[in-house]
Amino acid sequence: MDFCSTLPLAGVDEAGRGPLAGPVVAAAVALDPDRPIAGLGDSKALSEKRRRMLFQEISDKAHIGVGIAEPAEIDRLNILHATMAAMRRAVLGLGVAVTEIQIDGNRVPPDLPVPASAIIKGDAKVAAIGAASIIAKTLRDDLMLLADARYPGYGFARHKGYPSPVHREALERLGPCPIHRMSYAPVRKALESRQPRDANHCG
Repeated sequence: MDFCSTLPLAGVDEAGRGPLAGPVVAAAVALDPDRPIAGLGDSKALSEKRRRMLFQEISDKAHIGVGIAEPAEIDRLNILHATMAAMRRAVLGLGVAVTEIQIDGNRVPPDLPVPASAIIKGDAKVAAIGAASIIAKTLRDDLMLLADARYPGYGFARHKGYPSPVHREALERLGPCPIHRMSYAPVRKALESRQPRDANHCG
């Protein structure tokens, strides 16, 4: 869709800092002031059905950029720096110029192309950040559904890689798989306690 050459604001948020497995996904969203979207806010406060409806509406009405940091990059950089890298990729992938960037949280990624500020709980305060929250969470959830089919037994479709009791039990029983974050203590502990596993799980 076509926009004017420059939009006033892009909001940025991420999903997946806390899980033991899977990527961290960041999204940047520039809303069209002439096409408002009702009900934007923190994706975690929305039902999955409502979140997916808003995901489609945002996709139809706004410019979106997505950045991903895979588990290997998280292990190499640490989760903070990997998240900052994913956010910067999302901003650079917007495909439209903006005059300002507002980011959920208390840190701003380095080397952004325009002035940026961090807003604590911004996903509940700024519509564009709320939209980015919805995009990031929905995309990450979909990636974890694909992971559930590729690595059965861990329950990724249920817990999306977060350290639930079900996930911890599966991790202890099966050992880590290729999308686990090996630098995270529960994963490292499970890895150290096991012999090498078969190719179906270890790749």
